[in-house]
Amino acid sequence: MKLSDLGDRICILGPSSSGKSTLADAIARKRGLTPIHLDLLFHLPNTDWLQRPRDEFIALHDAAIAGERWVMDGNYSVCMPQRFQRATGLILLDISTPASLLRYFRRTLFEKERRGALEGGRDSIKWDMIHHIAVTTPKNRSRYRVTFDQVNLPKLQLSSVRAIKKCFQDWDLAR
Repeated sequence: MKLSDLGDRICILGPSSSGKSTLADAIARKRGLTPIHLDLLFHLPNTDWLQRPRDEFIALHDAAIAGERWVMDGNYSVCMPQRFQRATGLILLDISTPASLLRYFRRTLFEKERRGALEGGRDSIKWDMIHHIAVTTPKNRSRYRVTFDQVNLPKLQLSSVRAIKKCFQDWDLAR
């Protein structure tokens, strides 16, 4: 599949720490799309990842998808129906739980200026996040696959870190 086959409004789903934000930024640079990181809309800036009020998040999300050219990373199922209605393509990152955990530790400990980081926020190892990746994410993974199968859009599933790296090479996405 060519990157252009996904159109001008691309959704990227997948588990925490799977590389959604990194891929979204690379696609945005390559295609001239606006990168939208749902974590940044869902959480309040200058906090330690405190959630916005639900109505405020939905309003920010809906304003973001009204644009004509974007790549959006994140799951947040409360807004998936309207997001998929506007989307022209979908990418599912489906890496393993151990790979997600390793990526979480690496990014939290060593990436001070990481993509998708919360403005003014602090990244630190959090037990809640480890639990989310190790316990909640495997349950969500099957939901994401079902959603992926049901969505009638051009779509691509990348099921390993190796497949994601190959995608970067095939599409000539600079990191």
